[in-house]
Amino acid sequence: MAQPLKEMYTPAFLQGFGLQVQEAYPVFDPERFVASVMDETWKELELKERIRKISTVLGACLPPRYEDALDILYTLESSCIGFAYLFFPDFVEVHGQAEEHWELSMQALERFTVRSSAEFAVRCFLLRDPVRMMKQMTAWAEHPNEHVRRLASEGSRPRLPWGQALPMFKRDPAPVLKLLELLKADPSLYVRKSVANNLNDIAKDHPELVLKTAARWQGDHPHTNWIIRHGSRTLIRKALPEALKLFGYADATQGGPLAISASLSVVPHTVKIGDAIALLYELKVRDGEAVRIRVEYGIDFIKANGKTSRKLFLLSDKTVPGGHKLEGARRHSFANLTTRKHYPGEHRIVLLINGVETAQTTMMLE
Repeated sequence: MAQPLKEMYTPAFLQGFGLQVQEAYPVFDPERFVASVMDETWKELELKERIRKISTVLGACLPPRYEDALDILYTLESSCIGFAYLFFPDFVEVHGQAEEHWELSMQALERFTVRSSAEFAVRCFLLRDPVRMMKQMTAWAEHPNEHVRRLASEGSRPRLPWGQALPMFKRDPAPVLKLLELLKADPSLYVRKSVANNLNDIAKDHPELVLKTAARWQGDHPHTNWIIRHGSRTLIRKALPEALKLFGYADATQGGPLAISASLSVVPHTVKIGDAIALLYELKVRDGEAVRIRVEYGIDFIKANGKTSRKLFLLSDKTVPGGHKLEGARRHSFANLTTRKHYPGEHRIVLLINGVETAQTTMMLE
């Protein structure tokens, strides 16, 4: 089993970083730094808490003037690359929020995001002064470096995983959408993925607004078409008629059922938590013109309180000719995950075509 990400901060890593700091700042004591970071609280800290611990202790060990501390970090940034060095932008969040440090902090975030990512650190500045910060994000959206452009989008996501939520943009995403207009045909896939994820965040609170935006953007550019399709994925999963129509899926409510026959079965019928089943499915599309279909299976998982919660899994998403037959098998594991714990009982499993149930079966989890 892979180690948790938080375990990347080993004594050797911290000691090595401390020695780098000492080269740029001779009075820096690597041993004291490591001991202060990995104190009696360290084992209980999760990933982001460990990042915060490192940036806080680093601030106590570097020169007290923020400008001088940044200058030292700047001498190290070219060799401190990757996810592990998120404590560089976090240092800015912890030590650079004073009004007199605003410009310095913006410059630092712009530099540090190129080698790790400042998507979490910018959020405190957005929460403090959203109008001023969105002006900065707009400037970053037109930056020649893809990492800085991505920061404009990723940092303004209303529901960024692991990041502070931005309630003002949950309520009114208009400033974010205005920003995304600048990035909707970005040449970098790295940036386009962020723009799509931002749209998907907004769709969870404002589905109609995202659909209107997608309809307005559709056809502007192949890059834009990819963004709106990926950014509308939650709406497509929910089988919202407007979303399905916008992206060319066949209407399952008109012209008769999309499948004239469908079946779904599981082998074995009874398994224990931690085991897997094989899902066997078969369907035949109605005769006539070609149709775009999205075939999924959904499992109504039993929760701790005995109620159920459905999770969908994609089987196929393509255009098929009329009368086409689809069949296949899919292995599904009932091993517990960090994001989902399984509970015993009878589970209902359904086969869906464009959001409409076409077949169903049950299985027993022990």
